[in-house]
Amino acid sequence: MWRGLGVVMLLWSSYGLAICPAWSPAQAEQEIARLSAQIARWDKAYWQQGVSDVNDDVYDQLAARLKQWRHCFGDEQATEAQMPAGGSIRHPVSHTGVSKVANKAALRQWMRSHQDLWIQPKVDGVAVTLVYRQGQLVQATSRGDGLKGEDWTAKVKRIAAIPARVTGPLANSVLQGELFLRRDNHVQHQMGGMNARAKVAGAMMRQDDSALLDHIGIFIWAWPDGPATMDERLQALTRAGFGLTESWTHKVSSVEEVEKLRHRWLTSPLPFVTDGVVIRSAQEPAGNRWLPGDGSWVIAWKYAPVARIAEVRSITFAVGRTGRIAVVATLEPVQLDDKRVQRVNLGSIGRWQALDIAPGDQVQVSLAGQGIPRLDSVVWRGSNRQKPVPPASRFTPLTCFYASPECHEQFMARLAWLSSKDVLDIKGVGESGWRLLHQAHHFENIFSWLAWTKEQLQNTPGMNATRGLMLWHRFEFARKQPFRRWIAALGVPLPRAAAKALNVHSWQQLREKDAESWQQLPGVGKENAQKLIAFIHDPTIATLAAWLGEQGVQGF
Repeated sequence: MWRGLGVVMLLWSSYGLAICPAWSPAQAEQEIARLSAQIARWDKAYWQQGVSDVNDDVYDQLAARLKQWRHCFGDEQATEAQMPAGGSIRHPVSHTGVSKVANKAALRQWMRSHQDLWIQPKVDGVAVTLVYRQGQLVQATSRGDGLKGEDWTAKVKRIAAIPARVTGPLANSVLQGELFLRRDNHVQHQMGGMNARAKVAGAMMRQDDSALLDHIGIFIWAWPDGPATMDERLQALTRAGFGLTESWTHKVSSVEEVEKLRHRWLTSPLPFVTDGVVIRSAQEPAGNRWLPGDGSWVIAWKYAPVARIAEVRSITFAVGRTGRIAVVATLEPVQLDDKRVQRVNLGSIGRWQALDIAPGDQVQVSLAGQGIPRLDSVVWRGSNRQKPVPPASRFTPLTCFYASPECHEQFMARLAWLSSKDVLDIKGVGESGWRLLHQAHHFENIFSWLAWTKEQLQNTPGMNATRGLMLWHRFEFARKQPFRRWIAALGVPLPRAAAKALNVHSWQQLREKDAESWQQLPGVGKENAQKLIAFIHDPTIATLAAWLGEQGVQGF
């Protein structure tokens, strides 16, 4: 609804593990003070100037993180976001705010103790009170602190979607609702929040007449002291010109119905941005009993965020099969969709240095295609900028085909690569399996497993005889894979398109190709052609190719 309420009610623990940082009291005081000052600057810009200097989701999560830190270190005097003082206009009926449930089980428990339930989308905008007297709109007030707010009457009267005059039961009424940015076919799951809340707040807070007012709609979600039944309220609102409420309010009787509508609204085109659903009982207390934080008859079930903020625990370096060093950030665990994310690849050392990420920083992560965690941005940097020293780059595409302590990482990466589905397709042995085999049988080169007997594999410590026999059969299957797959297993640096177009069937044919013939393949230019020739004629590769021939591998 409004920025501060989203922060106050955010259930941080439902999305991540709120573990206290290992800080000294002095460092905790410094970090809390820095983030608190930044949030105060964002609040001032948002509430006094109508300007949002940070994405809504980032703001909410960092404010929740600040609250967590204060709780950890016993500094809870001001744990909530600093909203403007209530303003000068008292609400005829207080805004209660909406508490939130973390999951389906919690919602089921809440629904058991409430009756006559209805569901609405949780429209993402800013809350407002509308007051009608004798059919005229006489007052519009921002939510403020729930008791008092700012006078928005002049701005609201410029919004065409809000009736200036009403008749019937609404002629003398108080309405509470959401000013939102009107959208055409907004699919929340695909498009996200688009900072719509901040845009509406900016239009309402700025002194100048904003053209954005022409694109603002209203969703009425409460009519204190209105008609006794929800049907009567909805029909009266529609007759008065507030038709969205009836269109998007549905009676529900089970958690399963709520879940179904919640998913439909997440994935279907809507006329507004949403961040969840609201379930309310039509049985409400009298308006004079409404108080901020006391709306027991209404609950929200928010959507799982598409991105989360996580603290960087450590920075490590991993050597890949081609010798490239990748930087990996170990994170405070966060939940994204159905995945528990603890690590994210930051790319090369150069990219990591450009991103300027150190342990203690707060980063935003999301899921890319196929559910792979990715870094979106650095949203907050800690004051302690101690970074690890990256290793010297001594690995290349031609190193670590033979086992040695200094080659362990690249050697294991080569084994993981050659056993993958698109290469030799050796099922049932991942990185941990290769480590176990290496510990038991001591690889000489990355293809040493071809020489192991059935009995050796069946007697592998830490592995039962059945699994050992299964691996032997899969190694024998790999031995018979086509020559094309074996040159991929060796790591010959062929682009994918070139590998598909390559029409050779033996290692000798590869050695006979010159630069000009290599360049006839798609994706192979002059530079790549020279790299291919150098790789294939390298003494280490020549020795391995000969060894594969001794093992009966096709083409060698």
